[in-house]
Amino acid sequence: MPNKEVVKNLITKTRVYLLVIAILLIMLCFYNSQLIIPAIIVYVLIILYSLWSNSKNKVEVIKHLQEVTTDTNSIVKNTLVNAPFPIIIMKSSGEVVWKSSKFLEEFANFPIKNYLSIILKELKIEFDNSNNTRILKEIDIEKKHYNVICEYIKNRQTRKKDDFYIVLYIVENTDYINILNKYEAEKTCVGIITVDNYEELIQRISVEEKPQIIAEVEKIIFDWATEIDSLVIKNDRETYVMVFEYQYLKELEQNKFNILDNIKNINLNNNLQLTLSISISVEGENVFEKYKSAMTGLELVLGRGGDQAVVRNNNQYKFYGGRAQEVEKRTRVKARTIAQGLENLIKESSNVIIMGHKTSDMDSIGSALGIYRFASELEKEVYIVNTTYSVAIENLIKEIEKDDEYKEVIIDENVALSVVDKDTLLIVVDTHKASYTEIPKLFDRTNKVVVIDHHRKGTEFIENPVLIFHEVYASSASELVVEILQYSKKDLKLKPIEAEALYAGIMTDTKNFTFKTGVRTFEAAAYLRKIGVDIIRVKKWFQSDLKDYNMIADIVKNAEIIKDNIAIAVNEEKNKDISLVCAKAADELLNISTITASFVIGDAGDKILISGRSIGGINVQVILEKMGGGGHMTTAGAQIAGKTTEEVKEELKEKINEYFEEMS
Repeated sequence: MPNKEVVKNLITKTRVYLLVIAILLIMLCFYNSQLIIPAIIVYVLIILYSLWSNSKNKVEVIKHLQEVTTDTNSIVKNTLVNAPFPIIIMKSSGEVVWKSSKFLEEFANFPIKNYLSIILKELKIEFDNSNNTRILKEIDIEKKHYNVICEYIKNRQTRKKDDFYIVLYIVENTDYINILNKYEAEKTCVGIITVDNYEELIQRISVEEKPQIIAEVEKIIFDWATEIDSLVIKNDRETYVMVFEYQYLKELEQNKFNILDNIKNINLNNNLQLTLSISISVEGENVFEKYKSAMTGLELVLGRGGDQAVVRNNNQYKFYGGRAQEVEKRTRVKARTIAQGLENLIKESSNVIIMGHKTSDMDSIGSALGIYRFASELEKEVYIVNTTYSVAIENLIKEIEKDDEYKEVIIDENVALSVVDKDTLLIVVDTHKASYTEIPKLFDRTNKVVVIDHHRKGTEFIENPVLIFHEVYASSASELVVEILQYSKKDLKLKPIEAEALYAGIMTDTKNFTFKTGVRTFEAAAYLRKIGVDIIRVKKWFQSDLKDYNMIADIVKNAEIIKDNIAIAVNEEKNKDISLVCAKAADELLNISTITASFVIGDAGDKILISGRSIGGINVQVILEKMGGGGHMTTAGAQIAGKTTEEVKEELKEKINEYFEEMS
């Protein structure tokens, strides 16, 4: 093909020269007619000479090109045969057409046929779904790593679509992979360990026991760190910083951070159980950045109640542990500080907007009303955002609507967006997740945000709040708000409906003072009772009608028992207000002596709801967190869209199995 092109170009150029000469001779003859015959003779001679010259040149050019082509083909063939890496040519059918000498040398003793058949199948599938004629694959053969460059060449001797040749260039990169793996294995990890209840430990053990207990704690921590060749430095009384190589992280994860259980074996003889919180980070350009990342993770673990380990890697958090009950360890000093700080922020703001979570419940509304009274006494414009609420608080909402004071206070989204500005103080109660709030758009309109919440922290948290009162040990947001009210500098006078809403919020989240009820919980309830809460009226808000009661009975009756002590029940009837029924049914299932955890699934029409309850042995929050939910160790929930109740039930069983595998 190249020879013909060269000859063709040569002939084309000769024709151009002859044409130019012809034009010049014609012009001469035009001025002198006597030159016509001599011109014709000269032109004929030129043509004859050109034909002879072209013929001679053609033979020489073809001969030269043939020599060059022969040399090139020889070089190409020699390069293929003696290539420094293995090359193999195959047909699409799998038949091997040719192997390079390096291929025969490299794989003389390896069962290469098995690898080729596997990779051929993968390549054919990938080629069928791609327009690329060259594909890169990575394979391991007998403990060596190879990059396989695959090139497809159409078989021109046939018209079949799937008939082509495959050229495989097999380049070993074992050294590169080994260096890469070594680099990954030796990456630095930074961890922070803290004793969750150190203050309680110091206060509740005798002076003689303190050195012995502290020595036991440190021995367990340092022995555990020594197993992974970690450097450990005691940062302060209850905090330790550790630095180790990434290659040991997998071992820690496989062992489920067994130090969390080992530390609990220390016998304190005073009903106090020691627990640890651990945060490890792999992310960061240097050790300092990894330390800061680990600190963020530690705050997250402590916000989830402690007794857990978290690993930050690949932009994700992975949690381990979390089996111990939260221990109440809040102090009045913090509540007083928060109250003073909140009062100053309110005074400095143009107005105040209070917002709870979507589908408000007793705790959300109760805490919002408490903060409303706190802020309104400071003579500020105060609004409560409430666009959606559960059927459980319909009676409370009706009572609130009877009071004219709240008609301009409780607002919807349109009004909220019209009154908010950069100087507005946005107070979020009973949630710490922006996506869970009534109107997430408000966060874009102001930078002054306060968070008051008691739920265990998830990976999502409102960014950069100016003040946080987040106590996972509290029973409810209402309890936290009552403590703020108690430390107000003004002599607050709560309206009966406000005090009763706060009391109802505490009752709801403690299941009538049964779960997550500490000394401070009863103190808050006593404060509310002292200012005149009508307990009977509050009790009536929680009553179920006969239809709901029968529905709860049917749910309990049809519950399925798994793992000997976990009840799972499903309510198939679609009902947008099913959440209250599910919650009450989950509570009712715990009254059965053999049940330690219960899950009730309900269909709200646009989503499936799950209510989880536990008497403490099983962490329902960890289980439902795997399904996008959250809550507390003993009380949690989740909302799932796009699935049926049966699909959600099967997924829940899978997550329960995962939970027990992680805990084993």
